[in-house]
Amino acid sequence: MSNARAAHLTRRGILAAGGALGLGAVLAACGDDDSSSEGSGKGTTAAKSGAWTFKDDRGTTVKLDKVPTKIVAFVGVAAALYDYGIEVKGVFGPTKTKDGKADVQAGDMDVSKLTVFGNVWDQFNVEQYAAFAPEVLISTTFDSAGTLWYVPAASGSKIAKLAPSVAISVYDRQITVPLQRVWELAESLGADMKAAKVTDAKKRFEAASERLRAAAKAHPDIKVLAGSAAQDVFYVSGTNLSIDLEYFKALGVNFVEPSASVLKASGGWYESLSWENVDKYKADIIMMDDRTATIQPADITEATWKKLPAVKAGQVISRSPEPIPSYDKCVAMVENLAKAIETAKKVS
Repeated sequence: MSNARAAHLTRRGILAAGGALGLGAVLAACGDDDSSSEGSGKGTTAAKSGAWTFKDDRGTTVKLDKVPTKIVAFVGVAAALYDYGIEVKGVFGPTKTKDGKADVQAGDMDVSKLTVFGNVWDQFNVEQYAAFAPEVLISTTFDSAGTLWYVPAASGSKIAKLAPSVAISVYDRQITVPLQRVWELAESLGADMKAAKVTDAKKRFEAASERLRAAAKAHPDIKVLAGSAAQDVFYVSGTNLSIDLEYFKALGVNFVEPSASVLKASGGWYESLSWENVDKYKADIIMMDDRTATIQPADITEATWKKLPAVKAGQVISRSPEPIPSYDKCVAMVENLAKAIETAKKVS
């Protein structure tokens, strides 16, 4: 896989990595841009040792006198740590929907008990964050420079001064890598990684992966497209940078996607189509972005969408372009695609 990336990384480009909605603005890089680590586990120190260190995917090693308990994390990372028994009290990123319910990215966390420093893009209450007295901030990163996801550019330097940060890369690698890194992070924070719930989830993920591999091998003619809907644009994702699509492709899934030359304009992430041209690519299954910032399939009223063979055949499934990086939460997305391929009719 290549780590080449367009210099002008924007939120639009990152979100459309999964096929998504985009609203401009480069994220502020909080931390150095050393070469990333693929996760050997050597950067962690077990919680029982007293002092805590963790080497993140920027190559930055965070050292604290004790294992942090006042953790602030991007909501998806917090949700993953929750699955391993580590409860994060402070979060940022899509946590609550407009009606106050848990966002899809909040996983199983009780959002009513969380301190939310920012629920939407470019929102982060620095004063509230300072008063919280965080010991460490943890987020994902979608680029090779280690830019912290959902940390606003305008206040990034202020936020960086209040606590050290940890970045888990979800850029240009298969999902198994960040899954392992978050596993190591949880273990370093004191999680019991030998607990039946934890080991069972990993086994279920591995079984689901083998099921998907078998389904793809048995139905090589079934074409899958990853898309996302906005009011005026339909995004078609490439597969070379997104952690879920790279993994699915490695398991043999037959994706239909824009050419490299077309993807180049977005740094390799996506192609944007007008709704009039939504039928440019022929697919048997369409995976649609499930994040709350995007328009969901049931709410798409465009006639061109409704005429697509996969839509008419009822072969549209959900996709999580920002999967919660715990084995438990990744089982369903693998199983859903496997089932879709197993049962799909050839319509393209």
